[in-house]
Amino acid sequence: MFQVTTAQTAQFQKDGYLLVENLYDAEEMDLLLRIGKADQEKAATVHAPKDAEGRESKLWLTADTERQDIYNACCHGHRMVDTMGKLLGDEVYLYHYKMMVKEPRVGGAWEWHQDYGYWYNNDCLFPDMASCMIAVDRAYQGNGCLKVLRGSHRLGRIEHGTFGTQVGADPARIALAEKHLDTVYCEMSPGSALFFHANLLHSSGPNESADPRWSLICCYNTRHNPCADKPGHPSYSPLEKWDDDRVLTLGRAQWQSMQAPA
Repeated sequence: MFQVTTAQTAQFQKDGYLLVENLYDAEEMDLLLRIGKADQEKAATVHAPKDAEGRESKLWLTADTERQDIYNACCHGHRMVDTMGKLLGDEVYLYHYKMMVKEPRVGGAWEWHQDYGYWYNNDCLFPDMASCMIAVDRAYQGNGCLKVLRGSHRLGRIEHGTFGTQVGADPARIALAEKHLDTVYCEMSPGSALFFHANLLHSSGPNESADPRWSLICCYNTRHNPCADKPGHPSYSPLEKWDDDRVLTLGRAQWQSMQAPA
């Protein structure tokens, strides 16, 4: 089982993110990809926000933490929750999780933003929150991988809203930050995981390749951080931690049930 080191925790605090290679194995990601593509229930809840060029990125979001499925197995697993707790230095609970898809050739960009730029409006008092993006399949520059501004979590919350054609962080402030901070393209192989602070500025380009880009993002708040209790963005409740082998156990069972005749 993966255990985050003191050095990795220090890197997260300095850079605002930590990339962990091979946090999940090939079978786990194969199951997650097959289930995600075949999941008609989730497909019915997909949203497709448009970027400035009118291209769409698809996602569904839920805070359903009770269901015995592969998504929750990832979000509840020790390798995820224990790591997140150590990086944030507090007990964490699941704020929500979402699957994001950029289809080949047409998948849209995400403008520069901070997650806390939006979560702030849910009355989250502190920015002591973070997310983990799991690469379900390969993510690289050509298919619109995530890019971050290293150390930007230390800037504090930047004003968010509609600026020209962009919806996200203030473009003038982004331009200033880009002059002083490194832009890092987070290219990831399937099963790799990127932990990143809620104030880290991040964005992604469009998918101009023939390869789709699927990712599962698990988002967490800390116990001491009060917030409004909203659908998809709940207030604190204790998070039960699951054994990591449940990703495979529940994933295999879920896939088998999806193949059963109706």
